[in-house]
Amino acid sequence: MFDPKTILVLAPHTDDGELGCGGSVSKFIAENKQVYYAAFSTCTKSLAPGLPPDTLARECKKATSVLGIPAANITLFDFEVRTFPNVRQEILEEMVKLGRKIKPDLVFIPSATDIHQDHGVIHTEALRAFKNCSLLGYELPWNHAQFNSTFFINLSGTDIVKKAGALKVYLSQAHRNYMQEDFITSLARVRGVQANTQYAEAFEVYKLIS
Repeated sequence: MFDPKTILVLAPHTDDGELGCGGSVSKFIAENKQVYYAAFSTCTKSLAPGLPPDTLARECKKATSVLGIPAANITLFDFEVRTFPNVRQEILEEMVKLGRKIKPDLVFIPSATDIHQDHGVIHTEALRAFKNCSLLGYELPWNHAQFNSTFFINLSGTDIVKKAGALKVYLSQAHRNYMQEDFITSLARVRGVQANTQYAEAFEVYKLIS
């Protein structure tokens, strides 16, 4: 029986966690599970000219609140975007601290085939930091040509509405095609068909402890 009580979402950048497993977060929150969220970069150097440097930090805090994650459960680091391979030891040490503090049963991480250099570091270091937890890799289709969808979490319409609502908060990222509600809903429907339910999110399994 897969029934994690404490869940940690590791997002390389703000919005990755909502995109990859926002529906599942909504589901777990509705089941009164403890959900924590850590983003390792607020991507200040990727913001459009003229936007305040704390734009994505503010949007992330609001978006995670839409999903129901308490503000006290949000951790935002300030590693510079696209430089994670140069600071992987520091990132690993922060993950170890999170693990000791939160003691999660389940950790969501980027996919093993994610080609973004920052995402790859979060995946690899999480495998080291959370050896005694269930580990699931979330799907960001624009970042990988392959995805081994071996685990599905069934979702309700409410979960998808909350996921889409959380992503709408990211006004600074609204121009990106994968932030659009029709894409979010369509992918959830495809995964739902595969899982014989209305909506679902798909994951890769790296370790499953029940």
